[in-house]
Amino acid sequence: MRFQVVPAAYLVLRRGGEVLLQLRRGTGYMDGYWACAAAGHVERGESVTAAATREAREELGIEVAATDLAGLTGMHRTNGTGAPIDERVDWFFACERWTGDPALQEPDKAADLRWFSLGALPEPVVPHERAVLEALADGAVPAVMTFGF
Repeated sequence: MRFQVVPAAYLVLRRGGEVLLQLRRGTGYMDGYWACAAAGHVERGESVTAAATREAREELGIEVAATDLAGLTGMHRTNGTGAPIDERVDWFFACERWTGDPALQEPDKAADLRWFSLGALPEPVVPHERAVLEALADGAVPAVMTFGF
């Protein structure tokens, strides 16, 4: 039986060996966990790269060119419930160039924004995002990852 998936774009902003993470709050999903600084659902009629650049603008107040996005991995994940909302395809992009200074634009959805060394990530990090960040720290991010299966 076919199922529907929810696509999302994740932006891993990098500065040398560091990544920018936000502390989630008020979203109803993984509040109190650190997460990629910008991420969100792909909207109807929007490409995944357009979603990544839009999320950078909306969540961080920065401009990112689609040509500055480097694909890290595609992740197929599930929460195992069988419900369409729990079936996900996530696209992770690394980015080392942007215009502007990253700052929280949605304080109702994030409590903090900080740079962390890939080798010293904070606790807790959203589990599927931690899997990508740890692979990045190890220098071995596969083209496709699965999570929850």
